[in-house]
Amino acid sequence: MKSPAELDHVQWHDLTHAYGPAADVPELIRALYGGDEESAAEAIDELYGTIYHQGTVYEASAPAVPFLAHAVLHAPGKRDELLMMLAVLADHEPTAVDSPRWSGSPTAAICAELCRVLPDLLPCLGDDERAVRRAAIRTVAAVADLIPARLRDRVVEGLDALYAEDPVPAVRADALVALDRFGRETAALDHPLPEVRLAAALLGMERSVPPYPAELVEVVAEDGAETGGEDDFPWSDTSTQEERLTRLLTRDPDSGLTVAARWIAAGDHASHGSWLAQDIAEQWRDREAEVLDLLLAALPRQKDTRALIGRLRSLAAWIDFLPEPGTDLRDTLHRYAVADEESAEPALLALTRSRDPRALDLVLRRPGAQLIAAAARHFPDAADLLIPVIRRELAAGATDNAGIALVEALAPFGAAARRAEPELVDCLRTGRAAIVAARRLGLNGVRTREITDLLHQATQGTDGALTTAAAVAHHQLTGDLDTVLRVFEPLLSGRGQSHWYLSRLEPMGGAAAPLLPSIEPLLDDERDWTRMAAAQAHHRITGSPDRAVPVLVALVGATPVGLSALKALAATGRVPAELRRTLRSFADSPRRLLGDTRLRGEVHPDAELRAVARTLLTSD
Repeated sequence: MKSPAELDHVQWHDLTHAYGPAADVPELIRALYGGDEESAAEAIDELYGTIYHQGTVYEASAPAVPFLAHAVLHAPGKRDELLMMLAVLADHEPTAVDSPRWSGSPTAAICAELCRVLPDLLPCLGDDERAVRRAAIRTVAAVADLIPARLRDRVVEGLDALYAEDPVPAVRADALVALDRFGRETAALDHPLPEVRLAAALLGMERSVPPYPAELVEVVAEDGAETGGEDDFPWSDTSTQEERLTRLLTRDPDSGLTVAARWIAAGDHASHGSWLAQDIAEQWRDREAEVLDLLLAALPRQKDTRALIGRLRSLAAWIDFLPEPGTDLRDTLHRYAVADEESAEPALLALTRSRDPRALDLVLRRPGAQLIAAAARHFPDAADLLIPVIRRELAAGATDNAGIALVEALAPFGAAARRAEPELVDCLRTGRAAIVAARRLGLNGVRTREITDLLHQATQGTDGALTTAAAVAHHQLTGDLDTVLRVFEPLLSGRGQSHWYLSRLEPMGGAAAPLLPSIEPLLDDERDWTRMAAAQAHHRITGSPDRAVPVLVALVGATPVGLSALKALAATGRVPAELRRTLRSFADSPRRLLGDTRLRGEVHPDAELRAVARTLLTSD
């Protein structure tokens, strides 16, 4: 170990951390000794941000280790946090120590320094403070594969004593996990302490391949329902036990849903069971019906309004996946939706997305932008009821996302959306949701001098998103191509996000042909999104798939841009044979391949990927 007096012996300014030269590290370490708890806490936060930044270690990290070890024993407080910092710094994958990147790496240097100071830190395993003992266990476990043999026996002896005798069940469970890292497997599924049984079950799952053995699942279902709180202490990879449980259980959705059901039936402590069910829905396909049943069962077990709102929002997120939501589910949502409470709005959103006819009347009484947009999507025949509400809300000055949602809610109503023309004109004039208002005015097809003048005026600005939308809408109403060329040519030839603008050309079709000289070079652009949008635009303009298909095929994948490329490829009518294997993997994967990035109620990207893949596989 090294005391603060030795800090100046290290050439910190020649070492680097996350923000450059590490000259500030000595000051941060000295702050640990000052007796000011707030200053010490700030110093620890700064050290996490510099020598360990978002999981990365640096040249200055290893030289800090002996000073941090000294602070553990001699600074006035924060011993558990400093031990945890040492554990986090030394965290590594044991199977990687022989890789070419290990020798001479900052992580290797950190582990070597920690092993050197570990003999001085071992008394922390017997400290009076439980948090210090728990952090010390994690510190020795972080280098379990690298501790020299002469020290290894002392460490294991200390862990054995904790496992056998410590008065705190969580400490005994920690010792079991650490002993496992030293190669000491202990049969503990029948241990009298539930914390130890749960730790043993987690270790068993980590060594298993799903589906998990039934005895492990039973222990987790019985003993894991109330994880968290004071005993949810992180390990060196910073994950808590709850996070470890979730990670393991979502690997095996059948076991995960079994456990979630038991936890919910036991009271859904801290919403652990319902959170687990939600995580399974987010990672696995075709489990929505089971998850929604569990979320429905969890509703009366939520301990506060915030938790209840969270479950109702999850119901709203996944209820679209059910072809026919059940009566019990819809009736329960209706009861929450009519209540005069904060939870009524998310309940009503879920009820609307369930296509329950009772939702429409409730939305008309509570016309929030998100609710109106959902009602428009799910009740497209209700134009006579919803368009007046949309008009009223826009006239009242709806702005930002609310204004955008209201304008976009007009889309399902087709020609009837023209009734909202006065409000759209006002949006364009005042700059409220102006981009979507311009696009809607172009689609409405109503040409007046006021509208065309406003659109033309909007093309004079500096916001490319607005100028392009306005130029295309102006062309739709007037046939004016010069304005389109004036707006688009500099944007497409610049280094900006040209794919944002290319998508605006869709309504023009072949009329955008004069822009081809600006679009064709973008087919070879270094940016994936730009190549995709250029290929899509090229096909729409020329009607020929020859240039577009090779670009789109190369981009197809389980990514947002890959999904867009796949949809654009579907529009060409060509599906190369070599793509069928990829399409089959998209269609048949039991796991979700794309995460949920939905805004304002669109289709889940993974569901869209699967549907497009299935359509293409059945086409000739």
